[in-house]
Amino acid sequence: MEQLNLVQEWDKTFEKSDLVDHKKVTFPTRYGFTLAADMYIPKNTSGKLPAIAVCGPFGAVKEQCSGLYAQELAKRGYLTVAFDPSFTGESSGTPRYMASPDINTEDFQAAVDFLSVQENVDPERVGILGICGWGGLALNTACLDTRVKATVSMTMYDMTRVNANGYFDQGDNEEARFNNRKNLNAQRLEDYKNKEYKLGGGVVDPLPADAPDFLKDYHAYYKTPRGYHSRSLNSNGGWNVTGCMSFMNQPILRYSNEIRNAVLIIHGDKAHSYYFSKDAYKNMIENNKYKDNKELMTIPGAVHTDLYDNMKVIPFDKIDTFFQTYLK
Repeated sequence: MEQLNLVQEWDKTFEKSDLVDHKKVTFPTRYGFTLAADMYIPKNTSGKLPAIAVCGPFGAVKEQCSGLYAQELAKRGYLTVAFDPSFTGESSGTPRYMASPDINTEDFQAAVDFLSVQENVDPERVGILGICGWGGLALNTACLDTRVKATVSMTMYDMTRVNANGYFDQGDNEEARFNNRKNLNAQRLEDYKNKEYKLGGGVVDPLPADAPDFLKDYHAYYKTPRGYHSRSLNSNGGWNVTGCMSFMNQPILRYSNEIRNAVLIIHGDKAHSYYFSKDAYKNMIENNKYKDNKELMTIPGAVHTDLYDNMKVIPFDKIDTFFQTYLK
């Protein structure tokens, strides 16, 4: 593994709990990247624990809401890790700020590898939880990794669908995709000539007067003390312009209706992204003889970012009950 220079002091966007122990860990992926993670261990426990790997949102870091989720679940008795994906945060991978549906699915599987060999973890009780774009990648991992006994997807995006079709599928036509491909390939050549990758920009700041509500919600999280972090792509310069190019041509969730293990999808009905979860759930249970352990939970009145860090809205009791039921 690559030797990473990890920050040891507490630099999260949430307060540290006295109910859990915390430490930094690293683990390798099948592609040779080294991932950095925060491990949260419930205090005063013994024996083999159930474990959960957490990641997301897409373009965030483990010091933001994935760490919040991991710590909260550790308070409830699970050993958890919140990790930075390849190319981002404290994890390895150059050039920086790239993404791949394959590599990022492997990131989750690598976390399952790591958790499964810990002395205080029961490898038969490992689950995953993905937030936003990592909600879709969590479902994609559940399609592939039979070791994952339970999967939770929070306020999910299907990153392949939004990259290929645009928001709300408004660009779901050949002409729009051709123009997008043409622009991305022109940018590739410019990057090659300039010997650097142009950044696409994170969350727009300052917000234009006519910004849609969901951009205002993103700004309120990523660009304010509530959720800003210096290593977060969304809080700063964003992904490379070509960073998510392959998502256009590699749809995930192709075999989601063959997932046998348990899945819980949670979304707010006021979220601009709600259609991703509704469609993913519909496709997952269609012609699936194992659909009885699948559930879509809708949170009335919740917008997309409410499920990032709003402790009054996130249904942790429901998530805990789900994991208790299927990680046993």
